[in-house]
Amino acid sequence: MRVPAGGRRRGVFVNSQLKRLIKELGEAINGSLSESEQIARVIAKIKDEGYDIFLVLEATIGFNHRDEERSTPAPELVGLRRKNADPEFTITAHDVRFLKSLRISVDDAA
Repeated sequence: MRVPAGGRRRGVFVNSQLKRLIKELGEAINGSLSESEQIARVIAKIKDEGYDIFLVLEATIGFNHRDEERSTPAPELVGLRRKNADPEFTITAHDVRFLKSLRISVDDAA
């Protein structure tokens, strides 16, 4: 059985073994957070101050099959670039949202 990674259609498929391992990793991370005495103490302090609390964490986990890594080209060394070439810089809508979440504004004219 093959399913799209993360439920999205991006051409990347996760086999059932990897899907099980990813689920196991998520459960291990959740268990670690749930069992953390330090986190429990801080949550108790917040509740003692009269606040209700909910905690939502998001994790991004990337993976590449080792065979695929070998086929990717090596990064270009800066010293090997043409000296008069302007560097290429592009920013996506996802980049803008991320920067805004950090309260960093992006100037469209730059």
